Amino acid sequence: MSDTAPKPARKSAHKEDRHFVTALARGLDVLACFRGGDTSLTNQEIAQRCKLPRSTVSRLTMTLTKIGYLIHLEDTGRYRLGTACLALGSSMLARLDVRKIARPMMQELSEFSGGTVSLGVRDRLSMLYIESCRSTAALALTLDVGSRIPLATSAIGRAWLAAVAPRERDDVMEQIRELDDVAWPHVRRGIEQGVRDHETLGVTCSFGDWQKDVNGIARAFEPGGGLPVMAINVGGPSFSLTSEFLLNEVKPRLVQMIGQIEAAVAGR
Repeated sequence: MSDTAPKPARKSAHKEDRHFVTALARGLDVLACFRGGDTSLTNQEIAQRCKLPRSTVSRLTMTLTKIGYLIHLEDTGRYRLGTACLALGSSMLARLDVRKIARPMMQELSEFSGGTVSLGVRDRLSMLYIESCRSTAALALTLDVGSRIPLATSAIGRAWLAAVAPRERDDVMEQIRELDDVAWPHVRRGIEQGVRDHETLGVTCSFGDWQKDVNGIARAFEPGGGLPVMAINVGGPSFSLTSEFLLNEVKPRLVQMIGQIEAAVAGR
């Protein structure tokens, strides 16, 4: 599993739903296919990522440009996300009080660990960072708000999978399986171990599973107020954040911090 943009949701699940608006879903897929490092994309690149005909993508990008969700760069023919997307994202982030509560505690934990501490929510088959704190250590991971990492192989993704209801977990795992049948047995074992670890250790682990030189642990929690399950991870280069250090020194602080966040959110 690589750090890629989320794939469109399985269409078979929606064919029988008369309330499902395919054109709207495809338009949102176009916006979602832009990755954190992308400055612009061509229609062909969008078509490949969304698995849609180029003619369909051309109509979608024209429509999205007209209403401000995309910007057409006439000199290159490429597209970039428009200010309407920024307005949507900023509006949502401004309403997430949990970010304001968690940030100072996350920064303190990042300084202690020397790693990056991030708060994430699930977006299809990725975890999307909505807050991220780096230590002053030069070797901390440079993953900012808006970064995505894969659900199946990262500690934060496994924490989310461990925390949700079994039916929701099974549905997402089936979507992951459909991406790569060959890799699935190994990926499934990692997820199942994560579920056990979250229950017995209090955290999930990814020691070289997402990237071979990166270690991380994570714990999920429910912020309440109608918000989805979230998770917080601590990660960094494996030579500085060893599995022993993460489990013996960082884990107790991570678990304690999330308890404090849950108590603070509940008190609001």
